[in-house]
This record gives sequence, structure tokens and C-alpha cells, in this order.
Amino acid sequence: MNKFETLLSLFLISSSLTAFSAQVDTVNLYSQANKKIIKAAVVMPDSYTIKKSKQRFTVLYLLHGFSDPFNAWLNNTVPDKNMLKDLVDKYNLIVVLPDGGFGSWYLDSPLEKQSQYESYIIKELIPHIDKSYRTKAFRKGRFITGLSMGGHGSLYLSGRHPELFLAAGSISGALDLSRDLDNATIQQWFSKILGPASENEDRYRENSVFYMTDKLKASGLKLTIDVGTRDFLFNVNKDFHQKLLSEGVEHDYAERPGVHDWKYFSNSLEYHLLFFLKVQRSANDIKPN
Repeated sequence: MNKFETLLSLFLISSSLTAFSAQVDTVNLYSQANKKIIKAAVVMPDSYTIKKSKQRFTVLYLLHGFSDPFNAWLNNTVPDKNMLKDLVDKYNLIVVLPDGGFGSWYLDSPLEKQSQYESYIIKELIPHIDKSYRTKAFRKGRFITGLSMGGHGSLYLSGRHPELFLAAGSISGALDLSRDLDNATIQQWFSKILGPASENEDRYRENSVFYMTDKLKASGLKLTIDVGTRDFLFNVNKDFHQKLLSEGVEHDYAERPGVHDWKYFSNSLEYHLLFFLKVQRSANDIKPN
């Protein structure tokens, strides 16, 4: 093989590796609830792009943490920043990365008009995704999980809207808005969306997953929760696990070595995917991908 042929072969190999990989769309959706455009990323497996295919895909809604951008899961995973794309291709599903704002906790604020993120995701984004992409647009084709603030958001949204999700998860979740969150910036933001904690104890409890065990029990959701043993949110997660046990709420729970960082979050994501797809396979009215 001469030099030209060698270079051509390397080019073709390189092209084939890049051509067959997950694709990413950025959705700019005007939110009536928030009166502004909100971004989301949609990560599609390579198989989605096959011409004339009518295949429909399972969807995972994957939520970011406090102060993260909407595409944090695409940019911050370690040791490989392409991890999410690789998982999308490996498990042949669509992943949607909504923008949950800066410290919204994915709820509808009674005070801040442009922080209505429950309404945005449930009433606007999910219908838009199902209309615009070939999704399995029903409960048993849809999952949700997230990290930290997004762990709270995934359990909060699914617990309040169990008709939309088959299963939900939390990675290192910030599950109690009044506890283990003594950071001044976070408390200042809570005051903005819920009012001062000292004057709104009931409101904080009503919007904390920690106090939603009755809804989660009644929901029929399959739940998976994990946290690092050296995470500053370890105690609230462990206490939530014990609370779920005492109230008879079925769930999967794991403690693994780690802290509150992207190394831990990245490692946990595939465990959640495997849990979700196992749950889906056991559902008697849907075929796995």
C-alpha cells in the first residue's frame, strides 16, 4: 500500500467512526409559562437517522444540577466527555436534557414568574418532544433522572405526574430544600423562589421530595436512588431511604464510594439506564429496543 492509499484508508476509517454516532439537536422552545425561550438538548442514537425508518424510541429525561447549563451532561462527564453519546448509541434511546434554570429545583415558584419549570417540562417540553421526534409517547416509554438538584427534580416531577413516567431516579439528590443546603447562594435563591425559609416552613415541605413519600408510594413508579458515601448530601439521602423503607415504598438504593462530583455522577448514569431498561423489559405491553 502506497502513502496515498494509507492516508485514504485512515481517512475512511476516521469518517466511519464519526459518521456512525449519536446526533445532538438543540431545541429552542418558547415557554408560555415562563415567557421566554428555554433551551434543551436532544441526543439521538445513530439508528434514529436511518432513512424511512418508522422506529420509535424510549426517552430518558436527564436533569442537571444547581447552576449547571442545560447541556452539562454532554460536556462534563469524566473520564470521557462523549460518554452520554456512547450510552445513547449503546442502549438505542433518546436522551433529552432540559434547561432547569439556575436553582429552580424544577418546581413552579409561587413568587418568581420566570421560574415555572414544572409547567415548562410537563406541559410544554414533553409534548413538544413527542410531537417533533419519533418517541414512544406513553408512560412505559419514558424515564427521568438527574443529579443533585436534578435528582430532586426527577423524583418531584414524576411523583406529581406518575402518568408520564414508568420509572425515576436520583443521583446524589438534594432531596430536602430545608436541609443540608446551608450554602448562602442556594439559600438566597430559595428565598427568591419560595420566600424566606423561616416564614414559609410549610411551603418548603410541600415542595421537598423528602416529604412526598405518600405520592411516591401511590404512584406505582419504579425508583432508583444512589449517593456517594462522602457526599455532603449523604445523610439526607440515607434518611430518605430509611423513610421510604418505613413507609413501604418500593425502591432501589445504593451507596457507593465518592463525593459530589462529575466522577461520581458519570459512573452512576449507566446504573440508572440498566435499571430503567430492566423495568421496561418487565412491562408486559412494550417490547424492548
